[in-house]
Amino acid sequence: MISPGNAQALRKILEYEQKKGYADSTVIGGLDRFLQNWSGAALSSINSPALAGKLRRMTAAGYADMDCAQRQQWVEDMLALLDRLEADGDRPAPASSAVTKATVVAKATRQGWTAPTAGSLDAPVTAVAGISAALAARFAKLGVKTVRDLLYFFPHRHLDYSQVKSISQLEEGQEQTIIANVWQAQVVPLGGRKGTEAIVGDETGNVRVVWFNQPYLARTLSMNSRIVISGRPSLFRGRFVFESPEWEALEDGGLVHTARLVPVYSLTQGLRPRQVRKLMKAAVERWSGLAADFLPAGARKRHDLMELPLAIRQAHYPDDSAAKDRARTRLAFDELFLLQLGVMGRRRDWQQGQQGTPLDIDRPLLDAFLGSLPFRLTAAQDKVLSEIIGDLRKPQPMCRLLQGEVGSGKTVVATAALLLAAASGCQGALMAPTEILAEQHFSTINKLLAAMGQPSVDGQVRSYSGILPRPLRVVLLTGDVSQARKQEVKRGIASGEVDLVIGTHAIIQKEVEFHRLGLAVVDEQHRFGVGQRSALRQKGSNPHLLVMTATPIPRTLALTLYGDLDLSIIDELPPGRQPVKTKWVQPSQRYSAYNFIRRQVAAGRQAFVICPLVEESEAVAAQAAVAEHQRLCRDIFPDLRLGLLHGRMSSAEKDGVMNEFRSGTLDILVATPVIEVGIDVPNATVMMVESAERFGLSQLHQFRGRVGRGQEQSYCMLLSENPSEVGRQRLDIIERTQDGFALAEEDLRLRGPGEFFGTRQSGLPDLRMARLSDIALLEAARSEAVRLFEDDPGLQSPEHRLLAGELARAWPRAAEWS
Repeated sequence: MISPGNAQALRKILEYEQKKGYADSTVIGGLDRFLQNWSGAALSSINSPALAGKLRRMTAAGYADMDCAQRQQWVEDMLALLDRLEADGDRPAPASSAVTKATVVAKATRQGWTAPTAGSLDAPVTAVAGISAALAARFAKLGVKTVRDLLYFFPHRHLDYSQVKSISQLEEGQEQTIIANVWQAQVVPLGGRKGTEAIVGDETGNVRVVWFNQPYLARTLSMNSRIVISGRPSLFRGRFVFESPEWEALEDGGLVHTARLVPVYSLTQGLRPRQVRKLMKAAVERWSGLAADFLPAGARKRHDLMELPLAIRQAHYPDDSAAKDRARTRLAFDELFLLQLGVMGRRRDWQQGQQGTPLDIDRPLLDAFLGSLPFRLTAAQDKVLSEIIGDLRKPQPMCRLLQGEVGSGKTVVATAALLLAAASGCQGALMAPTEILAEQHFSTINKLLAAMGQPSVDGQVRSYSGILPRPLRVVLLTGDVSQARKQEVKRGIASGEVDLVIGTHAIIQKEVEFHRLGLAVVDEQHRFGVGQRSALRQKGSNPHLLVMTATPIPRTLALTLYGDLDLSIIDELPPGRQPVKTKWVQPSQRYSAYNFIRRQVAAGRQAFVICPLVEESEAVAAQAAVAEHQRLCRDIFPDLRLGLLHGRMSSAEKDGVMNEFRSGTLDILVATPVIEVGIDVPNATVMMVESAERFGLSQLHQFRGRVGRGQEQSYCMLLSENPSEVGRQRLDIIERTQDGFALAEEDLRLRGPGEFFGTRQSGLPDLRMARLSDIALLEAARSEAVRLFEDDPGLQSPEHRLLAGELARAWPRAAEWS
């Protein structure tokens, strides 16, 4: 074993070198000279030939010849090697044996592992040999903080370097591996900078290999050493050449970078691919045996699933493609199974934790409300309203998800339910994600109620007589309401004088107390965090809950993510609604599109122009909208009246702009994606979306839903300068498809569930391996969850102890929706 004094001396120098920016100025004469003196004593105390060989190559690599990035990598590798030398440098070296191509392939794919006798997967990641505090900080940026996190830090893909060939069998452009002797290695100029050129050969021939910007490799690759090279050979002047391939020496032990399926991990600044692969290989072999298999044995057998420790190892360093696929299936099944158990447990806790409040349904009042509408409900609206009424009658609190296209009439259905709650002596609350949407709902609901009763205004309260035996009082509560008026509203809510509250997250502030909340409606529910929905539920004694969304969610996805909710769908639009004509506009057609808007305005119509979301930043998006508004006013429509709307404006400013647009004072509204939901202007007939390829199909469909709300034909123009292949597919699909649910299925297929929602569903466990488009696996996991929930819903059985622990880890109490 290397002496602690020797190791500490070099470690201090390397840490100073890191602080000084790898300038090779820590020791007089440079690091190379220090290493010449240091390595002699160090090498004499190392028992392992493999580790001694590695240290010899690293100390001879030529630190002075490296650029800054290469020096940083070398220092990190050397610190990791010092950790290994101190920890297990005194292990006996394995017996040598003749190396053949067959044994190399076997070594490359062998998945031997050590069953740990001590330690915990919940230990900090620094418990893993080679991971210092500095490296741990970098891993933390990737969400890896414990040993368990590291085991579940799966590669996002694998490079197939498993095809081992002789040099005479090489093919151009294919990923291949050779095992060869180094005949020559030298520093040569490559592309204006120094690099390494090597000639390597086997019994069938020789091949040239070059590494750009890595002159130190010329010292590392000693003559006659045996190495493995993986990469894509190309032809240069009729001869094969490998350019900057992966490589490693055979005597380094089990192959990590070559001759196998090689994992590709997510990285951050300060983490290098080869470094991470080596650390992960050692960590998986050392720690995966501690991963207790929590999946019930029956489920594992029924679906022929791998055992968990083996699945973790094969997910990182698989024997072959079939083993990799089986590992993904097992790990994905785990994720979906835990997800299903979590949402089912959430529903049980919500409905069985306490008795809800059954509502008395005032049928004459409901008939009067429906009769006062200027239209008849569609068959889909009737069906959904009946489902909601059936839930409201029950002592178990309603948990229902209402999906419906933009303009399908969800607000009317929600208003009917809120009115029934008020008639039953309870309060109703509707929470929207933005002030614009809250104000839109407040306006819409007041128009509907005004058709039934006599309205009056008293401060912040709208009152309606003639609907109930007492005045029906409705208030708006948002963050922009003044403090004095807010206090007035809160007193009315707490005393029970207020029947219906419409607002934003201001509704769930601690100081807002309801007298008797009977029904909570959450609109655009996927935009709220878990804590916000939970806080609204806790405002009453298990109130009924209705969550609504105009974002179509594929049924498979809805059953997975919202398994705690009954599903209702309004799948038809009111009669008379015309499909919105949609066109992908090429760059050369931009001014034709502007002229089309001008003609629509001349005919008395209005238009939206949506600015692209440059990044997930409201401030940057606002700046982009301001600049585009100025350009359009100055250069394109100087004679028209343009307004501007973005998320950084105050509520009063937004109200002013929206009122001007609704009243027709403005011809064109330039906006950020803040208008995606909640704006209803029937006279607007044109929606122009800039940089449309930056948005998903569902979001583009939401934009399109802002027009086509009146009697006139409406149009959606999608401008895109240079879309990617996926962007082209999206634009083609939305041009020809009006069905929001069909678009949602396509969006899920093209972008995956994470991007489908914009940001990851708050409060749900991470899905690292599962694909929600894998319906067969999802249904299998769901069926097992239902079976288990029926047999042992509390996971009290001794055989389910491990599963209960894993479920608690996946669904921590703070993240529960109930």
